[in-house]
Amino acid sequence: MKHYAKPLSRLIGELSKLPGIGGKSAQRLAFHILAMEDKDADALAEAITDAKKKMKYCSVCGNLTDEDPCSICSDPSRRRDVICVVESPRDVAAMERIKEFNGIYHVLHGAISPMDGIGPEEINLRQLIIRLQKSDVREIILATNPNIEGEATAMYIARLVKPSGIKVSRIAHGIPVGGDLEYADEVTLLKAMEGRREL
Repeated sequence: MKHYAKPLSRLIGELSKLPGIGGKSAQRLAFHILAMEDKDADALAEAITDAKKKMKYCSVCGNLTDEDPCSICSDPSRRRDVICVVESPRDVAAMERIKEFNGIYHVLHGAISPMDGIGPEEINLRQLIIRLQKSDVREIILATNPNIEGEATAMYIARLVKPSGIKVSRIAHGIPVGGDLEYADEVTLLKAMEGRREL
């Protein structure tokens, strides 16, 4: 990128750090941003800064929020006896799209992956156990991704929780193995939720 002026090279460099954005996509985005009206470019920059400053993790479930507790945890119409356990805040958004689950969530912020040095201590699992001890939860639905790490995490949680008498179920595999919840369509997610099974 030596043939670009320094500010443009820096913009391309920063954009290329985003997931799924290679060098060519970063160049395309950078040129698009430069062609934008000043007010639109300023609005984009402000939205990024504002989101970075205001978004935090819910102290109850771990979901991304601008208020604590988050809107789902503080909603009195949600069922408190069912917790859906997911890997990331993106998965909460995916599950909410199906408009069929009326319980609450717990976000792990990852999955157990010994190959990557991620054990149970590195994910938000301790907080889940504390929540289960302090409440009258009857069922937890394990909605981790259907890959090796997600399955290992689901099995670990199931072994941990089942002795307490809480029902532990796993969403069905309407989602392809190796896929991510955030990319699944609503029908697939709905079928996966309906076809969950007890572990």
